[in-house]
Amino acid sequence: MTIRMGRPDADRGQIIVIFALGLVAMVAMVGLVLDGGATFAQQRVQQNAADSAAMAAANTYLLTTDQSSATAAALARSAENGFTHGTNGTTVAVNYDFTNGATIKVDVGSPHRNNFASVMGFTSWHVSTTATALTGIPDTVKGAAPIIFSVNVFGSDGVPLPAYGTPGSPFAFGETNGDVPVSAGDIAWTNYGTGNLNTNEVRQILNGSTVINKTLSFNPPEYIGQHNNGNHTALYSDVQQYLAGTDVVVPVVDNSGYFQGWATFHVVSASGGSSKDVVGYFVNSYQNAKLTVGCSFGQCPRYLGSYVLKLVN
Repeated sequence: MTIRMGRPDADRGQIIVIFALGLVAMVAMVGLVLDGGATFAQQRVQQNAADSAAMAAANTYLLTTDQSSATAAALARSAENGFTHGTNGTTVAVNYDFTNGATIKVDVGSPHRNNFASVMGFTSWHVSTTATALTGIPDTVKGAAPIIFSVNVFGSDGVPLPAYGTPGSPFAFGETNGDVPVSAGDIAWTNYGTGNLNTNEVRQILNGSTVINKTLSFNPPEYIGQHNNGNHTALYSDVQQYLAGTDVVVPVVDNSGYFQGWATFHVVSASGGSSKDVVGYFVNSYQNAKLTVGCSFGQCPRYLGSYVLKLVN
């Protein structure tokens, strides 16, 4: 009798099923690796497109202050980088926040078309990227000094006149014992219009023991002169102690002592002798903008009137 040994037909069927399942699993793993890597590469390119679009929008808004133009610039820049709004499922959203300057957020969303992973039913993955840019000339500063300067220090374009100090040749601004500056080279003291001014009060503002919280508006302009004449000779030593060698924000007033804007002044030195001088120079043009007075010197962040154009996220 001949006995034949072999694998039952049922076993052969099981092997085929196991092989098929294993093949699907291997294809899925390959799909995850290849399509996952391709998705990561798309995300990097897409992030660059979002960053570039946000900066394009911010720069356009800085130059034009027009939202429509800024949005158009963002959409155009994103399209140049391969992500066109409304094409192949791509969306580009541009949003604005004017709480502090102009913050412009660009969100780019686009599907990644899968190859191997589609075997598992994942035909595409959605890729989202975002970028935020800040732009503008900030119109609020804090930590301002209690010294007022004349608007006549500046030309019609707002630029400081060279005659009133440069980094290489600072100017000695004097005091004529008046409530307000009576000429371009004159200064006066201020408590920002909070009442009659006395020497000790200004000293406390200078050393930070008194913090005045107030926003000065120029529409209508607000009077911030001394409310009383006074030399306040003792204050010059305080200026020397607390402000020498630093950049400080100072209010700018017209000939009647009404607030016109602010500028950044570099204090070189101060002397309370017979001359009563504050020596220094302006480091930027004066800003015809509101002024928020608050915080003692060095205790809170403040812009110095420079242009802002940068990615913040």
